[in-house]
Amino acid sequence: MTAETSDNDIFLTLPIEKTSDFTLEDFADNHQAMNYFHKHGAGTVEHAFALANILHMHKLVKEAAYFYGLAFNLHSKHPREFPLASSLLQARLLCMLKAGLTPPADELEQLRKLSQPIYDYIRGIEIAWRQHDPQAALACMGNCFEAFHTGEEVDVLYLETALSVLPPAKIPPRPGEEQVIPSSIYMYWDGNPPEEVTENYAYHCDLEAFDVQMFNRDSAADWLYERYGREAQDLFLQARHPAEAADFLRVHVIQELGGWWLDADIRVTAPEIMEDYAVKKPSHVFFVTDNYYVHNDFFGSRRNSPILADCMLSLYRNSYLFKDLYIAYKTGPGVFNRALNRRLHTAITTGKPFDPSVMVLRAPEFDSIIQDMDMAYKKGGNWHAA
Repeated sequence: MTAETSDNDIFLTLPIEKTSDFTLEDFADNHQAMNYFHKHGAGTVEHAFALANILHMHKLVKEAAYFYGLAFNLHSKHPREFPLASSLLQARLLCMLKAGLTPPADELEQLRKLSQPIYDYIRGIEIAWRQHDPQAALACMGNCFEAFHTGEEVDVLYLETALSVLPPAKIPPRPGEEQVIPSSIYMYWDGNPPEEVTENYAYHCDLEAFDVQMFNRDSAADWLYERYGREAQDLFLQARHPAEAADFLRVHVIQELGGWWLDADIRVTAPEIMEDYAVKKPSHVFFVTDNYYVHNDFFGSRRNSPILADCMLSLYRNSYLFKDLYIAYKTGPGVFNRALNRRLHTAITTGKPFDPSVMVLRAPEFDSIIQDMDMAYKKGGNWHAA
């Protein structure tokens, strides 16, 4: 290995040298990666990083680790060159862990020099996955997620680790009315809804146990102005996509009014389960996907929730500082993951229990109550391209 100097720190070049003459094995026969390489090569940080991301997306983690390392070697280590050197190295080491490999001690030390929180993250995941000790992993990670954008993989892996040690919800006896989820459902569609959405709204209006209200862009903008002022209205109207606008609205509506948020293109197929939740009187009901993203398309909360208050902090921060961030990170599930992680981290560090009236349920429970509707507009793409 050779040594490179950047500022006052010395960083070693990883044992990755070639930037050409790759074989099919280097790309695990992935045609998307091979086509990208034939067009752009791998001689710059940008192109090596892009190749790594393609391979990572296709779960070819060992190969992705190699190209993240190549990008790290090509990086100047200057703190204003993006992606940051610390991001490249953490992605490499995380992919090594996913591939069942042991992160080299010297690379971990380089990561520690670049960023202590990101080092804590990788070490914590290593403890969780190799030593199977989630408590020690959480102690090591601390609030490492604060070094990342909301919704990045750290938020998912931290939440998965924390939920593995979280005791089941225990609802306090006879909670006050302000502490439970009201029997209301709120929905949103930006303009003239297609027939499927109109029919779906009518279906939910027929549920006797719930009051249902659907916002559109105009009524939502007026409501936000009345309840939260010009700033909230402006950010809502400046949303890049109706999905981003709906994300922004939903947190404000449920925080102010309490109740259930339901996206207009999904359906409650088991209303009796919702009624069972109402009988238990939880303060919040959240669902996580199989890979531990928090569903924001369907959730319930009391009004004036500390969890939703934290979601709002991330909404405004991202809207002002990171306007072009991927929607799912900027306004979507990512802000919910971050809010829950902060509450869980506080409980862990203070020794006080996580709010026992909060129910965090898994994917099978979500699938037992919610149906994703087959609507014509979905066949033309979705908001993930925004």
